[in-house]
Amino acid sequence: MLMDEWDLIDPDLGADSRGAERRAVLWQTLENDRVVPDRELVALLSNLLDDDLLRMRMLWPKLALTVRRELLTLLEEISKADFAMDFTAIFRLALADGDADVRAEALRGLDEDEDVRLVPELVRILRHDPSAAARQAAAEGLGRFVLLGELEKIRPDPFRKAVQALQACYTDSAEEMRVRQRSIEAMAYTGDYGVPAMIKSAYTDGDATMRRSAVVAMGRSADDTWGVLVQRELVSPDPRMRLAAVRACGELQLRAAAQDIVGLTDDVSVEVQATALWALGQIGGTLALRTLQRFARGDDEDLAAAAEEAVQELEFLYGDASSFFGAPETFIGETDGAWRFPGLGDIVDPDADEAIDDADATVDEVDGDTVVESGDADYLVGYLSAADDDIDLEVSEGDRWDDDDTPYDDGSSDED
Repeated sequence: MLMDEWDLIDPDLGADSRGAERRAVLWQTLENDRVVPDRELVALLSNLLDDDLLRMRMLWPKLALTVRRELLTLLEEISKADFAMDFTAIFRLALADGDADVRAEALRGLDEDEDVRLVPELVRILRHDPSAAARQAAAEGLGRFVLLGELEKIRPDPFRKAVQALQACYTDSAEEMRVRQRSIEAMAYTGDYGVPAMIKSAYTDGDATMRRSAVVAMGRSADDTWGVLVQRELVSPDPRMRLAAVRACGELQLRAAAQDIVGLTDDVSVEVQATALWALGQIGGTLALRTLQRFARGDDEDLAAAAEEAVQELEFLYGDASSFFGAPETFIGETDGAWRFPGLGDIVDPDADEAIDDADATVDEVDGDTVVESGDADYLVGYLSAADDDIDLEVSEGDRWDDDDTPYDDGSSDED
């Protein structure tokens, strides 16, 4: 070929040709071979429109169950690794699949879909799907829309319908426990519609798993009045409850719990340790930063990575930690909030009443750094001895509701 002939070729035509060839191989593998294509080819299923979507809709029921399951798992994996990949159309198509595992996998694949038109379908699955796994996934999905509604990013009607469906599920005594758990956790993002009373009810439930879900819900509520209960569970003998509690402390940014959470960085559960480091990154403060720096320099690679990530989160929330001055050596008796970062010295610290008393303060060395810690302060005894009478755990029927703002009746009798 002569040089001047090269100039007449559009380079985009070659790329389009290669793309067309790859798409042809993709569909041949699916329609003729009926097997899952290679990962690179599967990526071509992103953003299916019009004819391709109709083609997939006709093909889907013809694929073997193992192929459908494997394909959805691969699609979810690809979408999590690359946010530019969008397989929403296929996940929605799979919601009507006859296999419960496929439906549940499709719901998990839609865990970032914020289209409010999905709410009625999620409500239908939550209340009527025969698979508990699918109902559980639907409850988790509705939680996303409860949060969007609380943030006023969607209209009130789908927000209300999402909360109403979750409430009906939680109050349904015939529903499986794990579905009821996900329902109370999903509702927790809002403080309206009597949800706080339902969280209190869940916390007094005789089932330990429901109590853990109540603590998860407390963390999601963004209401630090739950702090005393959440902090109490940090010393639970159940590692799963400690995990829920330490995450809730981080979500609520409970500065009063920082000392306790530092202790959990040495928990027997590695998962609790990692979550404690994350929580310290949410809470901030001198002790939190020093602890994270210590773990970031440690030999445990997983915990070091978790600590480094927590420091980055701390910097995002509170400022550049590289400009952290540290406590003056003679400074004892004031909260670290006012001098933690440059330019904050003139800001009134809302937590000044949590200052360390001179009589109780001690100065320890951590990896060569001076750290001011409370000595025999009642940070632990205080919340463990909190009187339960101070916290109203009674659930009022008036807190339940329906479309007409009348007390909610789930159809069960008092004996149920």
